[in-house]
Amino acid sequence: MPESTDMDLDSFLENPEVQAVTTSNTTDLQARLGFQPPVCDVFNHPFSTLKEELQYEFHIHPAAREQLPKIINNKVQKITGAEALDSRHASDFTKPRNIGIVFSGGPAPGGHNVIGGLYDAMKKVNPESRLFGFILGPDGILESDVVELSQEIIDAHRNLGGFSMIKTGRTKIDSQSKISLARENCKRLNLDALVVVGGDDSNTNAAFLAQELYDDGIQVIGVPKTIDGDIQVKDKHGETLCAMSFGFHTAARAFARNISNLCTDSSSDVKYWHVCKVMGRVASHLALEVALQVHPNLCMIGEEMADYIDSERIAKANASGSIDYTAYGMTLRHLSRVICNAIVRRAEVGKNYGVIVIPEGILEFINEIQVFIIKLNTIIAEYNQTHDTDFHTHFVTLTEKLDYLRRLARFSREGHDLFVWNTRDDDLFNDIPAFFQEGLLTERDSHGNFQFSQVETEKVILELVKDYLKIRQEGGRYKVGIKPEWYEKTIRRGGFDPGALGPVLFKNYNTGAPFLLAKDSLTSIKKLNLELVREKIIGKNDDIPQLIQKVFMETVPKFKTQVHFYGYDGRGNDPTWFDSTYTYNLGRTVFALIANRATGQMAAIKNLGKDFSEWEPIGIPIGPLMHLEERKGKLALVLERTVVDTESPAFRVVKALREKWLAAAPGPDDYRKPGPIRFAGVSIESKPLILTLNNLGQTTTP
Repeated sequence: MPESTDMDLDSFLENPEVQAVTTSNTTDLQARLGFQPPVCDVFNHPFSTLKEELQYEFHIHPAAREQLPKIINNKVQKITGAEALDSRHASDFTKPRNIGIVFSGGPAPGGHNVIGGLYDAMKKVNPESRLFGFILGPDGILESDVVELSQEIIDAHRNLGGFSMIKTGRTKIDSQSKISLARENCKRLNLDALVVVGGDDSNTNAAFLAQELYDDGIQVIGVPKTIDGDIQVKDKHGETLCAMSFGFHTAARAFARNISNLCTDSSSDVKYWHVCKVMGRVASHLALEVALQVHPNLCMIGEEMADYIDSERIAKANASGSIDYTAYGMTLRHLSRVICNAIVRRAEVGKNYGVIVIPEGILEFINEIQVFIIKLNTIIAEYNQTHDTDFHTHFVTLTEKLDYLRRLARFSREGHDLFVWNTRDDDLFNDIPAFFQEGLLTERDSHGNFQFSQVETEKVILELVKDYLKIRQEGGRYKVGIKPEWYEKTIRRGGFDPGALGPVLFKNYNTGAPFLLAKDSLTSIKKLNLELVREKIIGKNDDIPQLIQKVFMETVPKFKTQVHFYGYDGRGNDPTWFDSTYTYNLGRTVFALIANRATGQMAAIKNLGKDFSEWEPIGIPIGPLMHLEERKGKLALVLERTVVDTESPAFRVVKALREKWLAAAPGPDDYRKPGPIRFAGVSIESKPLILTLNNLGQTTTP
């Protein structure tokens, strides 16, 4: 061992080179903090005004008109720049204001720049204006936990990810008592306006707060935030007003970078299928963007599953003069077959590895799962109503519950049409892994609803995939292809004639195929032994030669998986140039709306899919975007979320390139390397690929 030397640790730590490599104030951090996002042209003017865009109309739900009468007639407002205003408007525009801002829901990259853009705009107009941040989300409003945001605080967070400046929370201000408390605390701070940065629930809260605080003169502005990308706004004619919520691009790029690394690992180690689940419970936008960024071998889009039509089942029903309503929507069984077929096809060309991307909420798009939940809810509720004991108390084990369902199916088969559970239900349910059956049959929540968020999506799918692959393998229809030249070289080393042994082992020997496939009948070492004996390659009591056994084992697939979940890492990433710039301009938009007396509006940027020079800051009325949706067992008025449009150019491109990305043919894979996230420089990516493709699709369509 080398001799230990005494070292003055204090002096060592003071060494400039040591400090340079241990400081948290990295050069990248300094560059980020110093980056000044460009602003839309309208913000280069000293003043702004709002112009109502009457051509944009919405289908307004009667419940929204009833519950939000003071803001329901708001129009889309375009922000325009002005060099001067009349004295009255100028005085109102430039007066000092107290503005509160709150983050609500999960973090999304770019939130700090919303604050930065708002702060810069208000201070430029009047340095006496004050900005207050509510700590830990809506709880900060209810508990009056607030901090005044200074230049120093804001400058320390510019262009950085997370919501660490003021933190966030998930409390909803959804009762009269909470609204009264919020009103009291906003008045105590003498707020002129409250800004709510959040997703669909948070902007729903913003709408109701705007309604309730209208007569108090406190304006409320929402800002669309969610990495899921499910806050998108179109008018009733299909005109896009908000193409994407902020944070989506950064999260997708972060996921894509990591998944791209797995593509590299997969094609290097050639033994793993990496199954990558990405956030997106209600919509599959993230999975779609990741697919475009990475070109995984397989990407499942939930919305496509829901739109699937089984033409074979429809034809069979037509032939019998009946209607098969279950032919609409992909089943779990079919989904597992699609994945299995892709795995088998790649294995046949020597690629017993790959990358699969699935959205977190894919099972919610499987029709039979939704049917199961509805039917089981009904069965459990009816049982509890007609018996003295509770369903779960009476049927304690999974076996007892399955037996009860089987009896219901038998009654249905015997002609009792009123029974909810039929034979097909029972057959499909028995295809589901036991742990998922148990999950579907567990006690419901206090509202009688199944808690879907607790389901391990990838585990459910993989169990089915593994079961079907086993069936394929036992039937000799799942083989790994091997190269003829490797086979011949290996066999010659053992002193055997490759030409004589080849037809014994392979079903496509001497066909010129680039990969050799073992005969379907050779499904085990035992069957290989029988075949070699029958063909007199070895004697009845001889062992299989080691090199022949080696060749055979190379044809036997081993389905090994690594499961990954991408969510929290992406939403905490530092923002891309797109999200840094988008959110900074959203902050400037928020101030323009407040300075022009707007309330009940959502700050947005139109034309996000186009060049930055064409971006248009606008205010979108939140009230008309609301619809009734079941929440906690009751219908509630909420902001409608947007799912993937399977007719959009972006989705159609992914669908068209699936076969190429599967790469189930000799030759290299088609993996794409998205590269690191940058906010400046020649390699920045200016917008999500979904927006680029959808915009190109619109501009090239005649």
